[in-house]
Amino acid sequence: QVQLVESGGGLVQPGGSLRLSCAASGRTFSDNAMGWFRQAPGKEREFVAIINSVAINRYYANGVKGRFTISRDNAKNTVYLQMNSLKPEDTAVYHCAASAFAIGTTRQSEYTYWGQGTQVTVSS
Repeated sequence: QVQLVESGGGLVQPGGSLRLSCAASGRTFSDNAMGWFRQAPGKEREFVAIINSVAINRYYANGVKGRFTISRDNAKNTVYLQMNSLKPEDTAVYHCAASAFAIGTTRQSEYTYWGQGTQVTVSS
């Protein structure tokens, strides 16, 4: 059974940092782009960041560029999202997802596996 399991979420003050992890099991995703998406209460799920299979290219949503960094360790079948300078508007459930392709896009329909998500709350 293929699973993506996120961890690392929690409550953090504005300006703080968190590192999310997404561990995959059941198959390897070294040939697949991986993405992070988030869904805030009352809002649609939105793209946050993508990393392609060879980890050369990374793309970020405008609102997180310069603050978030996506990375991957194919040997551990794990993807990370380092989040710095967190803002209250970053509060959401963060999901990782595996694309069907080596080069990913922001289209959620191309992501075939999704994790259950981890809650990130930014509040003082």
